[in-house]
Amino acid sequence: MIKFKSLNQSKDFLKILKKKKINTKYFTLYFDKNLKSEINKFLNISFVMKKKIGNSVKRNKIKRRLKYAVQKILHEKKLIDLGYTYVFFGKNNIYKDKFSNVFYEVNETFKKIKQAGN
Repeated sequence: MIKFKSLNQSKDFLKILKKKKINTKYFTLYFDKNLKSEINKFLNISFVMKKKIGNSVKRNKIKRRLKYAVQKILHEKKLIDLGYTYVFFGKNNIYKDKFSNVFYEVNETFKKIKQAGN
C-alpha cells in the first residue's frame, strides 16, 4: 500500500506553486517532478484549504473527499505517477456536489497529467 507524504516546509510549497497547475471547478492542482530520482513507496501530496472556505468541519470534509478520491484512483487505476509532487487547493464546490462528480474530475485531471508527461 502506498502512503501519502505531505509537504512540511514552506520553501517546498513555494517551489511547487511556481510550477505547472491545472484549474478545475473543484480544485486547483499544482504539480512538478520530484527532485530526488529514487524510487519511493510514498506519494508526495498535500491537501490545502483556505480558512475563507468555512469552518474546520467543512474544510476537513473537503480534504477527506479529495484524499479518498486520490486513494481510490491509486488503488484501482494506477494513474498517479509517484515521481511527482502534488498540491491540491480545494474549493467550496466539493462540499455541495456528489462524490462521483468530484472523483470523475480528479480522475480526468490525473489522465491529463499522465498524457502531458508522455
